[in-house]
Amino acid sequence: MQVSYHGHSIVKIKTNGTTILIDPFINGNGLTDLKVEEEKPDVILLTHGHNDHVGDTIELAKANNTLVVAPNELAVYLGKQGLNVHPMGIGGAYEFPFGKVKYTLAYHGSVYETESEVVNAGNPGGILFYAEGVTLYHAGDTALFGDMKLIGDRNSIDVAFLPIGDNFTMGPEDAAYAVELLKPKSVVPIHYNTFPVIKQDPTVFAELVKDSKVQILNAGEEVKF
Repeated sequence: MQVSYHGHSIVKIKTNGTTILIDPFINGNGLTDLKVEEEKPDVILLTHGHNDHVGDTIELAKANNTLVVAPNELAVYLGKQGLNVHPMGIGGAYEFPFGKVKYTLAYHGSVYETESEVVNAGNPGGILFYAEGVTLYHAGDTALFGDMKLIGDRNSIDVAFLPIGDNFTMGPEDAAYAVELLKPKSVVPIHYNTFPVIKQDPTVFAELVKDSKVQILNAGEEVKF
């Protein structure tokens, strides 16, 4: 399995002959190395409906006949845009040919905005992804919450992707406490520095983390297992 980080909250997974993108916010993301016209994902996983997470999903999915897995209300909306979707609910899991996906709680909002409407995208979520004996946790956008301990107790997480930007999500201090609850082998900070309001120094977060390996990645760099 190859796992790489691409700025903001974008994670790319290559497993079982399948290329997966999580939250592909490419156009408008000054920190990513990706270009929409060069990406050909087989699957897109979405944590919630905010535009900086749905990103270029519609264009990518239409160009590549991509399967889009998303929280139910967001999936329903994207299905009406002509996409191939698989809706899921918080706490639900599904075994796909490429791996198992389970949605977890996330404490945040979730609306999708177009030029003419604001769409209720349902509940935000985090994602547990299991494949090739590896467990990944992408927290999406979230505050710190106590049930992260349940996620950590019930899963042996190899790598967790946690937001540290503050203002809209956890900041470095809360994210470091989340690491204590989740107990991942390693953690990658995400969702910071894309916009001035979420400017952070990830080394501050790294210094606060006690028992997990912190991997501060530039766009395009791979997670080390």
